[in-house]
Amino acid sequence: MDRWLTLDHELAAQMLIGFVRNQVGKVGFERAVIALSGGIDSALSAVLTARALGPENVTAVMMPYRESNPDSLSHARLLAEGLGIDSRVIEITDLVEPYFSRNPAMSNLRRGNVMARTRMTLVYDMSARNDALVIGTSNKTELLLGYGTLHGDMASAVNPLGDIYKTQVFMLAAAVGVPDPILQKPPSADLWEGQTDEEELGLTYRDVDRLLVLLVDRRFNLQEAAAAGVDRNYIAQILGKVRTNQFKRRPPVIAKLSDRTIEREFRYPRDWGV
Repeated sequence: MDRWLTLDHELAAQMLIGFVRNQVGKVGFERAVIALSGGIDSALSAVLTARALGPENVTAVMMPYRESNPDSLSHARLLAEGLGIDSRVIEITDLVEPYFSRNPAMSNLRRGNVMARTRMTLVYDMSARNDALVIGTSNKTELLLGYGTLHGDMASAVNPLGDIYKTQVFMLAAAVGVPDPILQKPPSADLWEGQTDEEELGLTYRDVDRLLVLLVDRRFNLQEAAAAGVDRNYIAQILGKVRTNQFKRRPPVIAKLSDRTIEREFRYPRDWGV
């Protein structure tokens, strides 16, 4: 299975850098803005974007909450300084606390969603201020599993990571020089103290990526994946996550009344020449 997750690092980086440069330029922009969390996904996106557009055209926004791990901010600063990109720190505590205080029974999930959407509101405001496109940080594993907040960290105009699995994010991030402190720490959305992605998901990225590449890229069915040595209950669990989170991976379904409904008959990567 691992052979299907291997990447030609140099070629992949070149393709993703070209993708960012091409897609940002196609819509008439020269600048980009990115939410830099101190984690590996946003670090890789920032490196690719800085190389695509030039560091002078990239702004990183760091948005800690009062309970965020201080290492997240220090790692984000480390990366931004190394890349030579503009960076801003905007605390979200004063923005979200009034809402939390009026809803003291909120679960960690709800609080995390509020923080993720608040952060993205700030990023899009910076996008309007700087005349810059928002660059995404969601990888293929998290998009397939629905592990992200709709209109929060899943929002962007251009996403260079959406077709590479988390395992591949680690490989590529190491190849392009993301600093070791970011590479070595457990992935975490840092939504509450001690939170890690793998503990919250109840799986490891290594195992789930090995299965997802079979199901999605190799188009194995449940029986074929089981014959490859994967537990049937685990396959069913992951298939359930992929199916139930499909709504997060597409625009809202539009009721069809005309002959050319958007996202059905009217469906182009770009609408030029309509």
